[in-house]
Amino acid sequence: MMMTSKICEHTLCSLLFTTTLNYDDNLQTLLTLIAQTKENSVIVAPEVCLTGFDYKHMDEMLAFAPKATEALKKASSNKIIILTVLEEKEGKIFNFAKVFYNGEVVFQRAKARLFKFGNEDKYMQEGSDENFRIVEVAGIKLAVFVCFELRFKELWQKSEGADIIVVPSWWGKLRTEHFKSLTQTLALINQCYVVASDSANKECTAMSGIITPQGEAIRNGNKPCLEMKYNKKDITLMRRYIDVGIK
Repeated sequence: MMMTSKICEHTLCSLLFTTTLNYDDNLQTLLTLIAQTKENSVIVAPEVCLTGFDYKHMDEMLAFAPKATEALKKASSNKIIILTVLEEKEGKIFNFAKVFYNGEVVFQRAKARLFKFGNEDKYMQEGSDENFRIVEVAGIKLAVFVCFELRFKELWQKSEGADIIVVPSWWGKLRTEHFKSLTQTLALINQCYVVASDSANKECTAMSGIITPQGEAIRNGNKPCLEMKYNKKDITLMRRYIDVGIK
């Protein structure tokens, strides 16, 4: 899906916050953070940040998805918002990555690689690799990795040429160095920005951050929202300086 609007100034925003058992509180936390960002921001929230993987209350999670979607549509005026939501489609449950922009869901796809060690495959269906693609929104070429998908090189190849790769995640704390290394390497090998958002819940890495096309990684630390100016020239210069064939 192509969005033809061209905007020169964008701000990258990586979010970091704790998901509670109260879905409405989680939504309000997210909406408050979004409201504090600048116009033309690209905002990335953690995977399933509105509900967590609350499998014991699957019906409630699925019922909450439409409410959250409508609220985020309203919040996306002149802003790009990326996160994932558990939803039912044709009788099956998927973890959908969604890209909101100017009151619409301009792109969505189901998570294509489920984390079987965490029993995701027992509760959800995998999406298709065919739906993993670069989407252009407001003149920016975006690719979305959902957490465990970071480990699959065939998906890395499909993201080549993106300006910004976003990574909404719920990544295990025991594998913190994996998350840091993979997100930084993805920026280096693709010579683009990577905006990663992981949960602040105790079992997760809390290693949200932004990595530049030069591979410099700035992590949120204690900031609920880390911001950085997006500069397309940095991508162009890096790809020209060290030419590995990325267009």
